[in-house]
Amino acid sequence: MNVCVIGTGYVGLVTGACFAEFGVNVICADKDEAKIDRLERGEIPIYEPGLEALVKRNVSQGRLAFTSDTPEAVRASLVVFIAVGTPPRADGGTDLSYVEAVAREITERGGRAIAVGVDVGDAAEVQAFVDRVVRELGRLDVMFANAGIAHSAPFLAHPESQWQRVLRVNLIGPFLAVKHGALHMRAHGGGSIICTASVAALRSGAGGSSYSASKAGVISLVQTAANQLAGTGVRVNAICPGLIETGMTKPMFDAARARGSEKKIGQLNPLRRPGQPIEIARMALFLASDEASYVNGQAIAVDGGLSSSHPVVPGKLA
Repeated sequence: MNVCVIGTGYVGLVTGACFAEFGVNVICADKDEAKIDRLERGEIPIYEPGLEALVKRNVSQGRLAFTSDTPEAVRASLVVFIAVGTPPRADGGTDLSYVEAVAREITERGGRAIAVGVDVGDAAEVQAFVDRVVRELGRLDVMFANAGIAHSAPFLAHPESQWQRVLRVNLIGPFLAVKHGALHMRAHGGGSIICTASVAALRSGAGGSSYSASKAGVISLVQTAANQLAGTGVRVNAICPGLIETGMTKPMFDAARARGSEKKIGQLNPLRRPGQPIEIARMALFLASDEASYVNGQAIAVDGGLSSSHPVVPGKLA
């Protein structure tokens, strides 16, 4: 199977290299010709332990290639992953220009793709988005409610306004996604809805109070929705990521690297390392597929085993 990963930043490059390591033929595409040229010379623009060896091994074995011709990469691939940036605009909105450009290129090559900015906590916007997807693409088979924010503050000093903001995105957002997604899915026999929860939803110590509470709500939401939608063919599940290097956790990883203590990150889980976005993406891909046709109402931890134990001193028996 040929896979195209559009974007060779942190997420795109790591995703492409990991897919190649699993035996998939991967083309990483980026409009930045200078970046592609450096990658083809073996220069890795980001640091991640083991990434350089991973990239070079898969390039030498013919499973990983780089190109600046995105339309051709899309044409040659069965599956396309979009891993381009959505930076904030000056007005506080989201700059979708990179995603929109990719969607146009996919469409120009005979595929179907749209890029839409949505306030996930606004019922009218979510409904309009789902309606547009169905109208322009024909049907809705998979809905992934992945948007999330966090706010850290001591419990007694946590402003009510921040609680409301976190709950609006992290819990109301998934509720609206499940509601409006299911309304369309049930009409054509079912579908898969995936929500991002967190290990912070399972027990204290992995996130702030508002974040943890919102993610615990997501788990209850998917369990309730799965049962309320009985007989429709709509499956609703949650992924509970552990410590993953994303935009949300980047400051912590950057600070650890600056101190030279990055090897300590993730040492409390049995795998003794943090997770990568691709490891969450693989679970989402599984839950979206027919391979997970009998998985419903579940909250699945992808956390290196962190949630399998109560806190203990590493190396000591409880």
